[in-house]
Amino acid sequence: MPTAKTLISTIKRLVRSTCDVLMPRTCPVCRNALSAVEPFVCQHCLDLLPRTLFETRTFNPMEQLFAGKTPIVRATGFFYYRKRSPYTNIIIDTKYHNSPRLGQWFAHYAADSIKSSHFFDGIDCIIPVPMHASKLAKRGYNQAEYIALGISQATGIPIAHNVAAVLPHDTQTRKSIYDRWKNTQGLFAAVDASMIENKHVLLVDDVVTTGATLLSCAKAIENVPGIKISLMTLASAILD
Repeated sequence: MPTAKTLISTIKRLVRSTCDVLMPRTCPVCRNALSAVEPFVCQHCLDLLPRTLFETRTFNPMEQLFAGKTPIVRATGFFYYRKRSPYTNIIIDTKYHNSPRLGQWFAHYAADSIKSSHFFDGIDCIIPVPMHASKLAKRGYNQAEYIALGISQATGIPIAHNVAAVLPHDTQTRKSIYDRWKNTQGLFAAVDASMIENKHVLLVDDVVTTGATLLSCAKAIENVPGIKISLMTLASAILD
C-alpha cells in the first residue's frame, strides 16, 4: 500500500495539475507554461542558464571586485546578469513582482548546484543583506531573506541576523558607480557582534553589479574579532 507521504505527494501533483489548467503557471524566462513537475523555472531554461562557474575559479571576477576593499574568503554569483536577457526576469520577479518564493526555490537550486565545489565548506552561518524597515514596509518582504532560506535548506547552514539596515536608501538602479558607493555608506551596522566572533559568515543578496551594497554590509562586520566573510548572490553582472 502507498505510504502517507506518497499519497500526499500524489495529491499535491493532482492539485497543481488542476490549478495549471485553470490558471497556468509560466516560466519567468521563456514565459511558456510550466509542467506539474516544474515548480518555478522550466527545465529547458535551467539547462541553458548562463552559469558563471565563479565557484570553480581561483580569484574569480567577483572576488577581484572586492579585493583591497574588504577581506573576503571567497565569493560567487550563480549566473550572469545581462540587461535585456530574459534570465534577468528571475531576479526582477523575485524582487519586484511579489515572487519571493521564486527566489527561495532558485537559491536552493543554486546552492545544490555548487555544493560539490566545496564553496560552503567551513561556513558557520548565512546573513541576508538586510532591508531598512521603511523599504520593507513598502515591499512587504526582503528578497535576500528568502534567498538565504533557500541556501540554508539546501546546505543545512543556519541563518543569522547580525547585520541591520540602520539608514534608508534609494534604489541603486540607474545610479553611477560613484553614486552607488555614496548611496550605501553607513547603511548597515553589526548587531550582537559577539555572536559572530570567530565565525565564517556568508553574506547573501540577489545580484551584484558594482558591489556597493555587499561592500557596505561587509564593512559593518569586518572588524568583528576573528570573523571571516564570504559572499554569494544569485546573479552577477559581467565583471570580467
